[in-house]
Amino acid sequence: MRTIPRRQALTTLAASGAALLGSGILRSFGESSPSPARSRLGIASNALDVHQRNHWAGRHAGLSPVLALLDEGHELGAAGIQCPLGLRETAEAFALRRRAESHGMYVEASLNPPRSEADVTRFEQEVRLAKEAGARVGRTVIMPGRRYEQFKALAEFREAEAQGLNSLQWAEPVLARHRFRLAVENHKDQLVAEKLATLKRLSSEYVGLCVDVGNNLALMEEPLAVVRAFAPWAFTVHLKDHLVREYADGFLLMDVALGDGILNLPVMIRLLREAKPDLSFGYETITRDALRVPVLTDGYWNTFPDRSAPEFARSWRWLRDRSSPEPLVTVAKLAEADQMALERSQLKRSLEYARDKLGL
Repeated sequence: MRTIPRRQALTTLAASGAALLGSGILRSFGESSPSPARSRLGIASNALDVHQRNHWAGRHAGLSPVLALLDEGHELGAAGIQCPLGLRETAEAFALRRRAESHGMYVEASLNPPRSEADVTRFEQEVRLAKEAGARVGRTVIMPGRRYEQFKALAEFREAEAQGLNSLQWAEPVLARHRFRLAVENHKDQLVAEKLATLKRLSSEYVGLCVDVGNNLALMEEPLAVVRAFAPWAFTVHLKDHLVREYADGFLLMDVALGDGILNLPVMIRLLREAKPDLSFGYETITRDALRVPVLTDGYWNTFPDRSAPEFARSWRWLRDRSSPEPLVTVAKLAEADQMALERSQLKRSLEYARDKLGL
């Protein structure tokens, strides 16, 4: 584990920003540089949120969001992309497929599951177009927001959980008809046992998991145990790393470049590959301020009625043992150009780390 103190991170950021500005990347992204050696790691769209928010600083003008992300991923040496495809017709799907094939990259869709029976037609159209674009997997979420922020009572959470199950039950016949796999992300919503119970209720070969290797930390579940439990159900993976730091109401959870955090990524990848050798891995570190996870407040526990004191103690000890001694970077205080430099630097280093250290 390589822990990057705030001072070192800011020094790295300053150097990255100067290099990017000097090469014209932050000004207009200038001329394209030679593509690096390709990694087997893809990119989830959230990993380039800052760039997309800033319209790529003039780069990729005139391209749709998915084509811009695909071209950017190709230049960075990524294996593929996962994002909302935004397709409206077959011609667009075929154009995306041809471009991805020309880059030697895969495409995974981010899909919204049907919210009612009347919404199934819309969902089926998205699945059809995703397949025509060459996607074999669609990633989705079935519950809104982070559990401990979104819901104030267990009854509210259970109602949303039931709606999520309904969504998957409406989606499943469409998936089976098109032989298309839907990967449900563990999205800081359900505990491991709850997520697996949902999948077992469906009992479908077309509904599995997008295993996010870090998200259940926010639910006080140890990451390696989460990956071990979820691996047999995995269709695709969100790969990231985290730093944690105590604060008055709990702990801060910060996305960082692969290898800079506390997650045991080599063992996680081994477990996932042993269970599913053909899995794709997508980088999903988000360049943003650390999330506040207020586990020392009463409100956090409103939707967790059955968690035991020994279970909490084990999780809290695991977190405290790994708490960063240094303050974490406050991304929101950085200028947009510096946020872009940080995002790009973390992504490039992560692709290199995945290729050189993780076998991806």
